[in-house]
Amino acid sequence: MLNNNNISKKYQIRILNIKKIIFRMRIFKKRGIILKIIAVGDIIGTSGVKELKNRLKKIKEEEKIDFTIVNGENSAEGMGITEKNFKDILEAGADVITMGNHTWGKKDIFKFIDNPKIIRPINYPEGVVGSGYRIYNCKNKKIAVINALGRVDINILTENPFLIIKKIVKNIKNTVDLIFIDFHAEATAEKVAMGNYLDGEVTAVFGTHTHIQTADERILPKGTGYITDIGMTGPKNSVIGMDIGASLKRFETALPERYKIAEGDCIFNAVIFEIEDETNKVKNIKRIYLGK
Repeated sequence: MLNNNNISKKYQIRILNIKKIIFRMRIFKKRGIILKIIAVGDIIGTSGVKELKNRLKKIKEEEKIDFTIVNGENSAEGMGITEKNFKDILEAGADVITMGNHTWGKKDIFKFIDNPKIIRPINYPEGVVGSGYRIYNCKNKKIAVINALGRVDINILTENPFLIIKKIVKNIKNTVDLIFIDFHAEATAEKVAMGNYLDGEVTAVFGTHTHIQTADERILPKGTGYITDIGMTGPKNSVIGMDIGASLKRFETALPERYKIAEGDCIFNAVIFEIEDETNKVKNIKRIYLGK
């Protein structure tokens, strides 16, 4: 004859075991939470802004993006950014806009350079308006975004980006969860050097400026995500966004020729960094190249 007490104990043990399994599953799920951050390549002119508007929101929905960085230094027809460009890029879905060697290309920028949604290269001389980095809140994480300008083959007088970034990272790393570097530089070697210089100290280093997306995305030995250049968002049939005819004339004749933005269909270049919640480390890097 079955003992009711024994049956009751067996069910209690089963229920307890089920509760333990559910608890472990919840812990595992929590540890596996991914924060997704997208960095969009240099926006080239009005057509690039339009492409951003057409593509970004859908990508953010499909990829479940949490935070968006957009380089906007070429959005004003290839040189600088206007107030309208600034507003359009934010409306398209950007959380922060980074700049580069054409930061001051349009005087309009002085109207909004102190807006927390835009940062300029951090290694401009001390006292220059604007900020070279800012800290943002996203899903209970503090995200620092730093913008820096390379010095190799860029004819702009700036401070040493390596030393400046190192100093800033040292000052903020204990007060933020994630640190992203937009290194706007010409030379591949300088970008690769910066990635290794900051390996283990920042979350990710991504390059901008050359407008050609590189296929070298990787996680460096000490855990920093890296890619030499994330590419551009702008005219497809062009010389890095510029009109082919005007570009060729410069190379053929060595005479000055005013650059103009190319026309036609656009490409969209970006990179998604997937961040592991518990460690704040890059778990995966995904390149996006649309409009080939």
